[in-house]
Amino acid sequence: MKQIVKVATLLSLSAATLLASGYRIPEQSLNSVALSAAYVAGANGADASYYNPANMSFMENGAFTEVAMTYINLPKVNYTANGTPPTGNANGDSKEEQFLMPNLHYVSPKMGDWRYGLSITAPAGLSKRWDESYPKRTSEEFTLKVIEVNPTVSYLVSDQLSIGFGLRGVYTDGVVKSNYPAVTTSRDLTGDSIDFGYNLALSYKPIKDWTLAATYRSKVDLTVEGEATLTGFGGSSYPGRGASVTIPLPASLVLATAYTMDKTTVEFVYERTYWSSYKNLDFNYDYTLTGSLATFDNPVPKNWKDVNAYRIGISHQWSDTLKLMAGFAIDKSPVPSSTLGFELPDSDAKLYSVGFEYKLSQNLKIGLAYLYDVKEDRTVSNGTANGTFTDSAAHLLTASFKYKF
Repeated sequence: MKQIVKVATLLSLSAATLLASGYRIPEQSLNSVALSAAYVAGANGADASYYNPANMSFMENGAFTEVAMTYINLPKVNYTANGTPPTGNANGDSKEEQFLMPNLHYVSPKMGDWRYGLSITAPAGLSKRWDESYPKRTSEEFTLKVIEVNPTVSYLVSDQLSIGFGLRGVYTDGVVKSNYPAVTTSRDLTGDSIDFGYNLALSYKPIKDWTLAATYRSKVDLTVEGEATLTGFGGSSYPGRGASVTIPLPASLVLATAYTMDKTTVEFVYERTYWSSYKNLDFNYDYTLTGSLATFDNPVPKNWKDVNAYRIGISHQWSDTLKLMAGFAIDKSPVPSSTLGFELPDSDAKLYSVGFEYKLSQNLKIGLAYLYDVKEDRTVSNGTANGTFTDSAAHLLTASFKYKF
């Protein structure tokens, strides 16, 4: 249960604190960070195994690898209450968060018309923590860690058409803490799970310098199971009891086109994320909760909606050794005002990014990329949050090493 709560909270939190709507993290390589994830039709390195495995067929022969590390800074989110909360202090800031997120990508040499890849990424996660007594009732801590192992394969149908597919193995670890000081009621949950899904890809080249692509990632239900320790009014305690929760890592569809003009490539990406699968957050315990603890057993409505993201990325080969990149994206929030809470004060966002890649030798490249995600201020009044959230943002800095064998 604790893990489920942690996962649910972190998932909700990661969307608001990171770079995509909800709790997804689409930026999983140097180029994806530098291009604001406008990197699907034009994916042409080891990270093609993750962003568009169909493109592996069009890459030159050889084995490609990329190892990257992303530093993530999540500034404090400010909350100002409209009026007086029912109990406790509401005005305040969430805690600043800092993380290191590694990822690894690999593409094999060609094996006839087949080619294989492997990506290890963190497609969702992060955390939100509050110290003020009112936000702590639901979100003293919501933390989620999600790691995906994604083996992929591509098949060259013709010189112009390639298809790809892969399997998604997703490990989730989460923590959820809630604290109602006024009634001395609290919960501390932890848990984990391993779940599975799949992804599909298609790339078509009408002409040499123009690529059309479509990718699909299936929904993965994160079936978190773990333990919960709950303390109720009067000191009643339930330590180490079983708990579980299921939270969706939603399906997504991407349509993309990339065109190369001499040394410059421009890519447009449309992404649809099917967040409507997130109906409610419902924790299940292996015992009946009564009294003040019963509030933890009530399903929490979410009723998220499907949303779109629009991305553009530009890459320019400045010289034989230096490539420059920049990107911009508009990312809509799936969270309705009626269910927005402190665990994920999400809102519509704009993303700005830059980066470069430098060739040190015939086989070795290094790079650096920066992305800034700024979210709109948002005012809600729904009983849980009755005020305004401001200053929500994220900073990503990625360093990468790429090697061709």
